[in-house]
Amino acid sequence: MPYIIDLPTFVDKRGKLVVVEKLLPFEIKRFFYIYNIKSKRGGHRHVKTIQALISLGGSCEIYVNDGKKEEFYLLDTPNKCLILNPKDWHTMDKFSENCILLVFSSEYYDKNDYIDDEY
Repeated sequence: MPYIIDLPTFVDKRGKLVVVEKLLPFEIKRFFYIYNIKSKRGGHRHVKTIQALISLGGSCEIYVNDGKKEEFYLLDTPNKCLILNPKDWHTMDKFSENCILLVFSSEYYDKNDYIDDEY
């Protein structure tokens, strides 16, 4: 099942600084972000890719089905990181107007790593 990591946040009079260092259960090989989102995204799982999702601004809801359990996660702060395992079939939905969703990936893009069938 996926899980949430609370990212260290340093606050002072200048603002907030969030750090992602030595926290992810994988080496980052790729990252991407989506924004100005008009419809549901995702709708797949992976053969071997692990992902870490962070909403940098705004909010969105992540639906996950690992074949045994279904759960919804709300990403609504930039210091909350959702870890998705390869077996986690997921969709991203209910994006706020200003949502920017950052995704770190353990693998380079490979179309053969995608499984489109839900459990």
